[in-house]
Amino acid sequence: MNEWKRWPIKKVEFGNDSYPTKLNSIKQKPKQLYYRGDWSALLFNKTISIVGSRRMTSYGKMVIEKLLPDLVVQGVTIISGFMYGIDSEAHKQCVALGGKTIAVLGGGLDYLLPSENGNLYTSILETGGLVISEYEPNFKPTLWSFPQRNRIVSGLSTQGVLIIEARLNSGSLVTARIAGTQGKKVFAVPGPITSSQSAGNHWLLQNNKAILVTCSSDILDINESSNGNQLNLWTDYNQEELIIAKALEAEALSLDDLVKIIKKDVVSLSSTLGLMTLKGWIVESQGMFRLIKK
Repeated sequence: MNEWKRWPIKKVEFGNDSYPTKLNSIKQKPKQLYYRGDWSALLFNKTISIVGSRRMTSYGKMVIEKLLPDLVVQGVTIISGFMYGIDSEAHKQCVALGGKTIAVLGGGLDYLLPSENGNLYTSILETGGLVISEYEPNFKPTLWSFPQRNRIVSGLSTQGVLIIEARLNSGSLVTARIAGTQGKKVFAVPGPITSSQSAGNHWLLQNNKAILVTCSSDILDINESSNGNQLNLWTDYNQEELIIAKALEAEALSLDDLVKIIKKDVVSLSSTLGLMTLKGWIVESQGMFRLIKK
């Protein structure tokens, strides 16, 4: 029955050499991570977090079928939250493709939710993946533990957070917001305009809070270019982004400072700064914007 319980529960604490470096910089970093599986630093080297609706449609499933093969071939570890819908499907398809996946639970490792995911739990462990949680093994998930879990889901990503089918005011949009504050790239797949399950994706795209994705290369190429020759990256900026980047080249500046220098209205400038943050070109800390990409 519960084959996954054959794997012992182990723990990695903050400050330990094995603790994921990506979590060192997030707010309210977990003091410890309980896990089942074979902990390997390689699992965390190249990762993408995939989140979406618990009420996955056939379209959402097809999107995962389209995007995952290339990501797995490129050695990208798939991170998700193990819940119904998009989460579970991302884990399942990753395992079926021979990839590695990390499930971040909203409860303890001994509390199986959804109850029908026992075989998936076992499959993740059998294929070299991990099931992790910051909570004690017998902790029963609560309404607040899932949103809290999301900071780990996004925090562990190196390639960014991919949103597939998200309703307005959904937990997936909470994860997108968290990812933005962490300086992560946020990607969103457009959906049918008739589907409420994609309304959140469209909101992200319309408000320049996510990068449009229609194929896996949209994710892989932008991450590859971000790690490329810095001397040639200025060509990626549009005119307004270039002006902002030049202003920030010498020193970190506040929004008020940038408004005075660039002479753009606050709303327009804030939108551009938000997009540049999502692209990983700048970071904001204590009201000051700093240039990363030169």
